Amino acid sequence: MLQEMGVTVWAPLPAAPAAPVESGSPAVARATPPATDNMAPPPAPASVRPAAPAPARTAAPANTAQVRSSPAAAAAAPALRLHPAQVLYPGADPAQLPGGLGAGWLIVTESLTPADPLGGDAGRLLNNMLRAMQLHRHPRVFLAALERAAPGVDTGGTDITTALADTVAALAPAMVLVLGHVAARAALGRTEPLGRLRAGPHQVAGCPAVVTYDPAFLLRSQDNKAAAWADLCRALATVRARADGLTG
Repeated sequence: MLQEMGVTVWAPLPAAPAAPVESGSPAVARATPPATDNMAPPPAPASVRPAAPAPARTAAPANTAQVRSSPAAAAAAPALRLHPAQVLYPGADPAQLPGGLGAGWLIVTESLTPADPLGGDAGRLLNNMLRAMQLHRHPRVFLAALERAAPGVDTGGTDITTALADTVAALAPAMVLVLGHVAARAALGRTEPLGRLRAGPHQVAGCPAVVTYDPAFLLRSQDNKAAAWADLCRALATVRARADGLTG
């Protein structure tokens, strides 16, 4: 009876006849039946039954917690605040102002250092961009910095688009240069991708506006510097064409 059950380790003499049994039945069948046929029937169902519901009960609350946390995280996204516009090159001499730069420029961009917009790596790159356009020689180049406010911080209750329109009305620039996707969505009140916003002409409170990449992004993706320079040249051409139209 033991040989038929596959238990041949206790009797060395029947080891020879165990060979045909081994060929007729799989090796796994010999290894498991002694534990499952004699002792397993009572405990096996008891061990399987609690194991099946346990993972199901723990997985369900974990999934629901993740689903519920997603809307909460989206609702806690930081709001934006618009800092007052500040002059970037107050020491520029109006007598040395090159022609074709218009009455003034307003740059709108997100900044990690609103008090020092030309500081840090991104600020230095912005300074180089404006110098390449000769705007460092213009006394009326302003920057209105956008800053992400922490959740729960009062941003003044004024819509960014409205506040920016008031700034444009007060400064009356010849061009609004909008740098970056965050600034473009806030200034224009639109949600299209930055590539689509770059392609089209825009206006902010009746003033021509051009959208391009922000310096922080250009530091991470230097391949887009040529495209950004093309946008800046388009802004310059727009201002010059407008000036020629007014004087013609």
